[in-house]
Amino acid sequence: MAGARELPSDEVLVQRLRDGDEETFALVLDTWSGGMLQLAMSFVSTKATAEEAVQDTWLAVIKGISDFEGRSALKTWVYRILVNTAKARGTKESRTVPFASLLPEEEGPTVEPSRFRDPGERYAGHWAVGREPRNWHIPEDHVLRGEVREVIAQALDELPSRLRTVITLRDLEGYGSEEVCSLLEISPGNQRVLLHRARAFLRRKLENYLSGAHDVAGGRGRL
Repeated sequence: MAGARELPSDEVLVQRLRDGDEETFALVLDTWSGGMLQLAMSFVSTKATAEEAVQDTWLAVIKGISDFEGRSALKTWVYRILVNTAKARGTKESRTVPFASLLPEEEGPTVEPSRFRDPGERYAGHWAVGREPRNWHIPEDHVLRGEVREVIAQALDELPSRLRTVITLRDLEGYGSEEVCSLLEISPGNQRVLLHRARAFLRRKLENYLSGAHDVAGGRGRL
């Protein structure tokens, strides 16, 4: 993000937070709260409740920073507090569903079977003619207007909460698979399934959008 300030090392951050440095606290809060809110919304039913979970998490961080031992990254420690806080609120709402179970809408194929050759055909299981993924050229004006980013943001909002949580942590927040499994208390296999389905959903949404953009661009070229 343009204008965003880079955070110092964990060692510096922790010491400044322990010293009560308000500027440092404000910087960390501004930098991490957006991702924390997205994660909290996976466990609770309303944005207001998610915001309360984030607020409670920061209060817990202030109170507990003196006990931080550095066994994990500071951000991971903060996110773990958030997950526990949001889960507790979700339990009160009877909202929390174990990550280890898949919802019905998450059990189907990630790619439509019609896009592959039938079992009786030559090269069965390969892409059918005309149904293979295409290499898309994204028009510059679409990128500049941020339309592609809007499509991705909308697709993220449409994902089931657990798929959105995993892809947010992995692809937006940059956590590794082991960290995500630890934060969400899920198995590596389950994490892979959730991430794969989330990425496949986003690819379909982006493919549909780019297909329409390509058709429109082609139409303009024929005028």
